[in-house]
Amino acid sequence: MSSIHDTAIIHPNATLGEDCEVGPYCIVGEHVSLGARNKLHSHVVVDGHTEIGDDNEIYPFASIGLKTQDLKWDGGITWTRIGNSNTIREYVTIHSATSDGEATLVGSHNNFLAYSHLAHNVVVGDHVIMSNVATLAGHVVVEDHAIIGGLAAIHQFCHIGRNCMIGGCSKVVQDALPFMITDGNPSKTRFVNQEGLKRKGISKEAQSALKQCYKWLCRDHLTTTKALEKMDQEFPELPEVQHLARFIRESERGIAT
Repeated sequence: MSSIHDTAIIHPNATLGEDCEVGPYCIVGEHVSLGARNKLHSHVVVDGHTEIGDDNEIYPFASIGLKTQDLKWDGGITWTRIGNSNTIREYVTIHSATSDGEATLVGSHNNFLAYSHLAHNVVVGDHVIMSNVATLAGHVVVEDHAIIGGLAAIHQFCHIGRNCMIGGCSKVVQDALPFMITDGNPSKTRFVNQEGLKRKGISKEAQSALKQCYKWLCRDHLTTTKALEKMDQEFPELPEVQHLARFIRESERGIAT
């Protein structure tokens, strides 16, 4: 049985899974679907065409699924889809997509700290941490296990690589390389995210190779093309290096070296 506070307002067409908790003064809109065992503490607003999986915990004054702030919005049905076991802290905002049929997508096991913002059409993977007041502009992609420091601002259409760390108060206007630390205003690649790689169990061989890749990309004044050639020649079998190389080749905004 779900537990719903007397002051909560839940549209009769909304769908709630088993054992949900909806606290005081929460609002759940008509086109919202909540999976099982979600907990909405109090004063939470979930609206729009929003689908939320299981076991998420949402803290007071969070706002999820409301209309995009993008001025290009001209109607239609837009979506917000969120996975399982996410922690969404106080005053977090997650906005719906901009154009008809599009979606803002959030994976599972993420931790969004107070006041962090996910704008329209963002795609966030799994096991991501966004610290207080970290901000993703529209169409940003964040890969798995990335950490975004407090007050960091990510520009529209940027791509944040897996297992990277974005320093607090950073201004990120180009793609942030996977497995690296990106920091500053404007941001630059500072070094390999050594502690993060250790915690994730990345092999010593891969860590050493990534350090060499960093040197080629950021210290030896090689062209990106030449650095990629060296990466392919020296480390063709290492999946971490190949992921880094593919990330660079697919970059549309350029990389923050």
